[in-house]
Amino acid sequence: MTATRSSRRVRARVEGTVQGVGFRPFAYRLARELGLAGHVLNDERGVLLEVEGPAAAVEACLVRLDADAPPLARVRRILREELAPTGERGFAIAASARGGPPQAPVAPDTATCADCLAELLDPTDRRHRYPFVNCTNCGPRFTIVRDIPYDRPFTTMASFAMCARCQAEYDDPLDRRFHAQPNACPDCGPRARLLDAEGTPIAHAGLDAVAAAARALLAGRIVAVKGIGGYHLACRADDEEAVGALRARKRREDRPFALMVEDVAAARSLVALALADEALLCAPARPIVLVRRRDDAHVADAVAPGVAELGLMLPYAPLHHLLLRDAGVPLVMTSGNVSDEPIAFDDDDALSRLAAIADRFLVHDRPIETRTDDSVVRTVELAGRRRPLALRRSRGQVPAAIDLPLAAAQPLLGCGAELKSTFCLAKGASAWVSHHVGDLENYETLCSFHAGIGHFERLFAVTPKLVAHDLHPDYLSTAYAAERAGVRLVGVQHHHAHLAACLAEHGEQGPAVGAIFDGTGYGLDGAVWGGELLVGGLASFTRGGHLRSVRLPGGEQAVRQPWRMACAWLLEALGDDPGVPPALAGRVDPARWATIAGLARSGFCSPPTTSMGRLFDAVAVLCGLRAEVSYEGQAAIELEALATRAAGGSPAAAGRASAGYPLPLRADGVLDAAETVRAVVADLARGTPAAVVAARFHAGVAAGTAAACGTLAGREGLDTVVLSGGVFQNRLLLEATAAALDRAGLRVLVPALLPPNDGGIAFGQVAVAAALGGD
Repeated sequence: MTATRSSRRVRARVEGTVQGVGFRPFAYRLARELGLAGHVLNDERGVLLEVEGPAAAVEACLVRLDADAPPLARVRRILREELAPTGERGFAIAASARGGPPQAPVAPDTATCADCLAELLDPTDRRHRYPFVNCTNCGPRFTIVRDIPYDRPFTTMASFAMCARCQAEYDDPLDRRFHAQPNACPDCGPRARLLDAEGTPIAHAGLDAVAAAARALLAGRIVAVKGIGGYHLACRADDEEAVGALRARKRREDRPFALMVEDVAAARSLVALALADEALLCAPARPIVLVRRRDDAHVADAVAPGVAELGLMLPYAPLHHLLLRDAGVPLVMTSGNVSDEPIAFDDDDALSRLAAIADRFLVHDRPIETRTDDSVVRTVELAGRRRPLALRRSRGQVPAAIDLPLAAAQPLLGCGAELKSTFCLAKGASAWVSHHVGDLENYETLCSFHAGIGHFERLFAVTPKLVAHDLHPDYLSTAYAAERAGVRLVGVQHHHAHLAACLAEHGEQGPAVGAIFDGTGYGLDGAVWGGELLVGGLASFTRGGHLRSVRLPGGEQAVRQPWRMACAWLLEALGDDPGVPPALAGRVDPARWATIAGLARSGFCSPPTTSMGRLFDAVAVLCGLRAEVSYEGQAAIELEALATRAAGGSPAAAGRASAGYPLPLRADGVLDAAETVRAVVADLARGTPAAVVAARFHAGVAAGTAAACGTLAGREGLDTVVLSGGVFQNRLLLEATAAALDRAGLRVLVPALLPPNDGGIAFGQVAVAAALGGD
């Protein structure tokens, strides 16, 4: 090409999630289509290209780089620089460049695309039944990357040399597998094997490893399955004996198991699937989606005891597709761990920790770099439409960047909370919230937390100068922050972080009114907060009100034994100890009850709490549900399920059909739940069914919360209300509260990208620290 007066040459830097998603071959094809010369390459910041040709064609190319980008790409911005035309001929994909600090986001892991699935199932294709088929549009990303740029030598595929045919695909810019870093085939790539619990290979003549594993599952065995981000424990979902054995061996008494089903039709046979649920099931992230269970669902009762929903996901790896097709039945697919431990992802560790649980191990030799749990989501109806509510943001969604409304003046680290732990790194206007790490009280999880921060710091070239942390002095995340050398610390109150996280992910700074309801958060006064009405924004807040304070008899023991909270709330509401309520007759010894009542009266070993989560626990007990729980939030989850039954399984109908109990806001800013509890006790004494009582309680909390927020908003001249905190994972409560606020003419913000639970705390800490500007 000869440079002419009408020629134009532009260097374009494309930033965002543009590596490992087919952006370079897309740019190559686009440039050739438009007759442009130049080149494109990956570097530490993203994609860099130079294009030269007629001015109109160059402009069309620059516009289409964003408008027509590959489906997995997320273009943040395109920076242009005009250059002098050189007369260059042809367009090429150049070698990746490394020089400055890495800034290019790594793409999340993505479910098998339709093209790869077709090859997997085609008997004439060379990748027929190959469990690791992938291309530029799908496959593992985040879980295999070790460094930036995202090229094969910096992934866990580095040790697999491609055969001639795979190399030809990899080198061809017009091929779907051009620079697909995990590209492989049966001749040169990872292989699956079936082992027994001792780690010895099992002979399976005439069957491949996946088919043999499916046969074992159909026979009632438990199989540990190595996936994308770690191991699952699998068994037949319709086999009561197998599910029971898995519960017993895993030491997971009641927490629901997730299920994997072959396709949408199989999902519809188990749950009442709405279009919004189906869209989430089929999304590239392939999360676990919580959906109301059908009455005729052919699933063992032990899969999800005491709850109205099933957690379903579709296959997201080729190995899963084969396993589900071969088995022909829905499978339990739960995290590969003993209860409360992190999931196993290293092969030797898996064999060591899971040998007492699994009868068989379906393994492969592609290493997993980062342990990553499945994401979890449900849909809620807000402002007349169904939308996702994240409960756990992890595989398939991490490490996509989230914008901060105020750029960080210094590199930041948010250390998060103690339970449902995540961390967050930030640089400029970009924040990277980690995958779900877990509960830091477990040593292995704490080690994973430390290692994960180091990995993110390397991937995103962030060396924190400012470290934000929770105010709780005993949190291990707080201790980690204090141990960081050469940094400034910023303490962020727990519920302020919840408020800030929701505001920031919506691109707002506040101020707003926030109803922040959860189980536990360290208050500014040292008390256990959890039913908070805040007024503020990113930089500051005031406590506009809170739930009436009661004692937490025995401290953390009251969380595990919610009957203690029933005792505390009855004392607070009735003024005297009424003795063991009918719902607990025969379940709690009267002498023990009297002892706990004494603790609550005296305040000994009974700190004050304003926790909304503990109020839900107390009412659940009074309704005859759990006196003791085996997992966090169990009593409240079962109370929501009970309330939903009051209207034939419809959360919306349950809210409409029930006149709520009073929850007034006193002049001193206290939400007086003593009146609520008295109404619950009176209704139960009249013989009102527990399901109706549960529905009326939900309706009352929703109405009282909305009225209180309206009062605060009017007083402060605000029109926006934030609903967040773990209690608002409750679909019935969230929908009813949001609807009441909407009717009052108030604008409602609810977490969308991040969970309302403590999984969003780290992002909120970073947003607060950025707003403070390091002061």
